[in-house]
Amino acid sequence: MPYQAFDSAAAIAFAKQRGFLPAEADVHCREIGDGNLNLVFHLSTSDKSLIIKQALPYARCVGESWPLSLERARIEAQVLQAHGKVAADWVVKVLDFDLEQYAMVEEDLSHLQLLRKRLINSEKVAAMGQNLADYLAQSLYAYSDFELDPKAKKALVSQFINPDLCLITEDLFFTDPYREHERNDIFPASLATAIAFREDDALLAQVAELKARFLSCPQTLLHGDVHAGSVFSGPGELKVIDAEFGFFGPVGFDVGSVIGNLLLAWCRHHTLGNSDYAAWLESELLSFWQRFESRFSVLLQGSKDVALANARYQQRFVAKVLDDTIGYAGCELIRRTLGLAHVADLTSLEEGPRAAAEQKALSLGRSLILASEQRCDIALIPTLLKTFA
Repeated sequence: MPYQAFDSAAAIAFAKQRGFLPAEADVHCREIGDGNLNLVFHLSTSDKSLIIKQALPYARCVGESWPLSLERARIEAQVLQAHGKVAADWVVKVLDFDLEQYAMVEEDLSHLQLLRKRLINSEKVAAMGQNLADYLAQSLYAYSDFELDPKAKKALVSQFINPDLCLITEDLFFTDPYREHERNDIFPASLATAIAFREDDALLAQVAELKARFLSCPQTLLHGDVHAGSVFSGPGELKVIDAEFGFFGPVGFDVGSVIGNLLLAWCRHHTLGNSDYAAWLESELLSFWQRFESRFSVLLQGSKDVALANARYQQRFVAKVLDDTIGYAGCELIRRTLGLAHVADLTSLEEGPRAAAEQKALSLGRSLILASEQRCDIALIPTLLKTFA
């Protein structure tokens, strides 16, 4: 059947045709997508529930004036499946994927809550940093040159070429926030800083360096968009979703995205005077990196490539991952403040606190990006945070 965008009736019919629900079942369906790109339907009967996610041929947040390839749905399903093979405890289960309708059936995670909501509400999520670190260490190692046969890896790089979604990242992450562009959505109080950044040659040079590595460094299969809105959590459970930005890129990009989002939450709570929660976020951020570094370094010791098994090289590799992580975290802070895709951590604040929190985010972002030019230490982050005391 030719592709057509689902409504609730079509989503129910699809689930029944694929055998996930009985033909005679009475199904309740509602469209719950609140992201920028896709349709998402929650289907439930008296004894079963599931999620159907379908790609649209354009960016939902903009409309048909921004066309996108439907192929991103295949990439998302296969990234989640690939990561699920090696990090099943932390990845949503993909139950089915249909290439004609570019629709994916996933397990229902509605018993959990988006991590961003928990962070906004000052909830201390148990083992958050540890779980995110374990997910990334295992998934990013498994699809790297340390583990994969060279031919197998090159075949996977080809399989996960994702030009449309990568272009969004390339523009929204590295280019648009540093120039005047119609896609930017700049809070008036941050406009002067945005204009100054456009003339900040040291900053622009290092952003260019980070973009160049994103463009040309296929180290491993990334999730590509690990932020607090693409993670569900609950008691003893954490699940990563929304991998349509997946492709082969630098390890530090995913790691930096996590740190950048924890720092956005820190900017919110520090501005509001929630010092205990801000301190918890800082502690979880450090725990996240330390756990990732430890787990990833242990995995590297099992390298199947004899040359890459060299211990000194592996230490250099992890050090460079941290440099990238610091830089990409800074880019996340700036693009979430000056670009198209904002986050509720900041936008839900009243005008005065929002202005103050955005200035913290922009200052941190610039400092982290500039620091990534040299060999970095994770202690840089608490040092920078102390300057806002």
